[in-house]
Amino acid sequence: MAARQCEKDADMSENTFPVYKVDVIVQFYRTEVLTGQESKHFTKNDLTPTPKPESVQRLYMRILQLLFRFRPECHYTVPLSENIQYPMLYESFAPIMSVYMRMCQFLPVCRVYDFSLSDLLNPKTKRTITILSAIQNFLHFRKQRLEITAAHQQSFRADMDRLQAYTREIKEAEKKIEKLTTIPPEQQAEAKELASALAELSTNTQHEYQDVSAINEKVAQFKTEIAELSQKLTQRKVEVATLKDEISKLKSQIVESPEELKNEMERMRETAKNIKMSKELADERLVELQMLVQCASQVEAEIQILLKQLQDLQSSMSKTKQRKEEVQSLEVMNESLQKELKSLSSEEAQLKRALTMKLDKESKQQIRRQKKKEVKDQQVKNIYGQYDKMHQKRQEIVKKIEECNRETKQFKEKMQALRENCNQRTQKAQEIYERLLTTLEQYHKRIEKILVETNADALKMKSHF
Repeated sequence: MAARQCEKDADMSENTFPVYKVDVIVQFYRTEVLTGQESKHFTKNDLTPTPKPESVQRLYMRILQLLFRFRPECHYTVPLSENIQYPMLYESFAPIMSVYMRMCQFLPVCRVYDFSLSDLLNPKTKRTITILSAIQNFLHFRKQRLEITAAHQQSFRADMDRLQAYTREIKEAEKKIEKLTTIPPEQQAEAKELASALAELSTNTQHEYQDVSAINEKVAQFKTEIAELSQKLTQRKVEVATLKDEISKLKSQIVESPEELKNEMERMRETAKNIKMSKELADERLVELQMLVQCASQVEAEIQILLKQLQDLQSSMSKTKQRKEEVQSLEVMNESLQKELKSLSSEEAQLKRALTMKLDKESKQQIRRQKKKEVKDQQVKNIYGQYDKMHQKRQEIVKKIEECNRETKQFKEKMQALRENCNQRTQKAQEIYERLLTTLEQYHKRIEKILVETNADALKMKSHF
């Protein structure tokens, strides 16, 4: 036994799970496993310094109930054969064996492979703490897995809701696109007229753009000519100013010779005539250019009107482009949503396949459970039949026991009467014995007196002789 215990301690020392403190274990099992009065009455004293077998067995029953829905009452319903002697002993030991078998099946999942009956009947402190730590670690893992599966289920439901919302939005967008793209039959004639009018306006605007570009070129040419003429005027003015300076200089240098004066005056007159002619030509050119500028301003006003019309057309075209862009964006959205719908439909198909697989598994499991349930029901019926037979046998045994009890009571009463008779007789014998003793004592005293008297008489007789 000592070697076996050492092997167990060596196995438990190589744990793959943390060993918790006693306070942590008690708090965990009070909050997570036990309920009601059991959680209130479960304390540290149930585990240390010496674990109580009843509390440990009850705790294991509650753990099995939490994990496998195996109620504590089921441990007591064990089928027994009819011809077993002393079935009360089996019934008292049946729940312990049931808990032992279930824990032997469950604890390897918690990485505990050496569970024995001594852990139920005579638990040790260190051993029970390690076993409860292993179960606590498994329950923590189970709780985390349940939370993760619940989160996956919630995300799956949210994805399904989103998929339904996306399908609704896609249907609404398709309806809107159909409304935007399809022209009602009442407005088809107007749409054709508007399309023809837009084509004519586009052609007219192109011709007007061409005319405006030609007029702008002419205006640019006129502006260049005006700039050249203004440059020439400035040059002529500079020349006139220089000539005036020269004339003033020459006046100071003029020699009073009439012929030279006449020549110079003639030259000056010719230059003045030339300057006047050039001024007149420039004025005429300016008038022509002003007329052209006025015509250009009128053309610009007409061009501005045309530009306004073109801007209106551009705004209408931009609106149509915006509508086309919106339609294209809606088409893109529709395509993206259709792609998402395809992906979601593929995911849905995968999920449906997984669901069908799960449903098939669940149906198979349900069938197995149903079969197991039927077998269990049959076993329970058999157990109940055996229980009824056992109950009848028990009643017969109880009747026999009652008869035996009655006989024992009668024997006891007889024994009591005999004891009383014996007591009375013993008392009488004691009294007779005491009387005999007293008479014997008196008789002995008398014998002693007689002996004394005879001795005295013998002495007297000896003295006389």
